Amino acid sequence: MIPEDPPAGSDVPLVSLPQDSQHAMARPVRVRASDMRPGRRVLPHSHEWCQLAYASEGVLAVYTSQGSWVVPPERAVWIPARTDHEVYAPHGAKFRSLHLDTDFARGMPESCCVLTVSTLLKELLIHAASIREDYDTEGEDGRLMQVIMDQILAAPTVPLHLPMPQDARLRRITEALVENPGDNRSLEEMAGISGASSRTLARLFTKELGVTFRQWRQQCRLMASMERLALGEPVTNVALDLGYDSPSAFIAMFKRTLGKPPTAYFGGK
Repeated sequence: MIPEDPPAGSDVPLVSLPQDSQHAMARPVRVRASDMRPGRRVLPHSHEWCQLAYASEGVLAVYTSQGSWVVPPERAVWIPARTDHEVYAPHGAKFRSLHLDTDFARGMPESCCVLTVSTLLKELLIHAASIREDYDTEGEDGRLMQVIMDQILAAPTVPLHLPMPQDARLRRITEALVENPGDNRSLEEMAGISGASSRTLARLFTKELGVTFRQWRQQCRLMASMERLALGEPVTNVALDLGYDSPSAFIAMFKRTLGKPPTAYFGGK
């Protein structure tokens, strides 16, 4: 299941950003490291710089008003400047956050997306977290930061975004499927919980989210699978829980969408 907001009164640790993290950047690029314990959620916030949210270990979820992104290691979420967002580590994560001045981010996407993190970029980010933030931009550290930027600019995007609607009728459908991605009911069967006809809902999916109901549900299931597969759950268990008739059907969908079967994708091959 895709991580959701914690219920009121829960003991999930909600944290705000440290005050110094909102200060102006001393250099165009910086990398900060922190260990996020299981269940930690950074409250919604924005900043004047762009961010690459990456976990060298663990799974990260990023939420905005436009949708959610769930990424295992070897993937990261690009977050443009002034984007309200929330970061969640359901099982804990070794968090590496790259902050980038907007002038340095020219050519990068203007909306959130998932980027592939190569082995080289991973090691660069881990090393850069130990560099002083007032580094010499003309020295070795400055050159390393430029290599990081070159790697980010060249990183392929990955379709790991689940768009969420604003329309309340449509949201009742999508929230039910986020809660239970294995629900195999048709749109006609689910229309009763929305207060709208299946024809209206089908039109809203296409108009507001740019995909059909079937396409959105497939993406919901893909996103739900990421966390579990990253933690080593058997593909068969995940596939059947998500409503697929067989593991082979799930593997075919996964490969069709991400270009690799789950074992290769999470093995970094």
